[in-house]
Amino acid sequence: MTTSALTLAGLSKRFGDKAVLDGVSLEMQRGECLVVFGPSGCGKTTLLRLISGILEPDAGDVLLDGESVSDRGPESRGVAMAFQNFALYPHMSAFENIASPLRARGVDEKTIDAKVHEVAKLIRIDHVLDHLPRQLSNGQKQRTSLARSLVHAPSVLLLDDPLRNVDAKIRFEMRLEFPRLFKTFGTTVLYVTQDYREALALGDRVGVLDQGRFQQLDTPAGIYRNPRSREVARLFGDPPINLFEVTPRHAGGCTQVDIGGGVLALPDARPDLHDKPCVLGVRPEDVLFSTEGGAGALAVALEASMPINVRTVSLLKAGEHTEILTSRPEDPVLAARRERLPGFARLVAGRAMFFDRATGARI
Repeated sequence: MTTSALTLAGLSKRFGDKAVLDGVSLEMQRGECLVVFGPSGCGKTTLLRLISGILEPDAGDVLLDGESVSDRGPESRGVAMAFQNFALYPHMSAFENIASPLRARGVDEKTIDAKVHEVAKLIRIDHVLDHLPRQLSNGQKQRTSLARSLVHAPSVLLLDDPLRNVDAKIRFEMRLEFPRLFKTFGTTVLYVTQDYREALALGDRVGVLDQGRFQQLDTPAGIYRNPRSREVARLFGDPPINLFEVTPRHAGGCTQVDIGGGVLALPDARPDLHDKPCVLGVRPEDVLFSTEGGAGALAVALEASMPINVRTVSLLKAGEHTEILTSRPEDPVLAARRERLPGFARLVAGRAMFFDRATGARI
């Protein structure tokens, strides 16, 4: 039986009367990257501080490789944490900042020099090792902070929204580079972000943290296409998901709903929902607009349009030699796919989601 690299067992933490975390549980496998996503103030940073030992939980336990570390200080857990504000020593060069964890452990100078140059080369900052933090760009500061966290090969790396304070170009570049770096070092990574695109692009799994607990733990595709609740569905996507209060009914041999004074026939029959008040959720990319009507089409008026130059391009291959490019409105699930995927090319239909109107739970 394989032992989990990181286990959280019922972690709880209160600040005064507010329960920030309430019985959070989680298991991560060695080498996995799990991204914790949630709204501001939901307890993401608090969770990292509990794991690192900076804070003590009111209840629950933290286990590394199956062994409790709740009675150990931060320096004894084998956990590294990188912050969104870089937290570099201003009087030290990039080299010395990266070397500081090794010096604290009494590593000899020859080994320090080799390890610092090795990690700096992988992270592409070996040309600025003699620079002070004030001489570095924000992107170089972020890479230096990451190198410092990785140089002593921690068993678990905790990243607290590390791309929040860098510009859009660097953020895009690092989203592409992070998966390579994490796999190269083989480190178990718990990554916190408020950016849903980042969560879908980087995580082997995504944990949606809200109201003190994980509302869903799933693959990026599972989170986006099969949200367990209306709230999880609303957190992912820009533009956000369309939500309509409906009462589906059986009519004309199919399932129909009333929206905006008109009638829409759904391509996916749901007899279990007939006459049940619920909420219909439809992703914007699954709404098809045409000037031609037809049976079951909903009458609408095009009020305005706005061009957004963000798209996902995919290369498909038919047989051995025929290549097909597809382009569609941004699809972060497909963009996050990192391995070859067999499938079919066809028009996507029947993407409706239904949620309980009272509880918000997926039906």
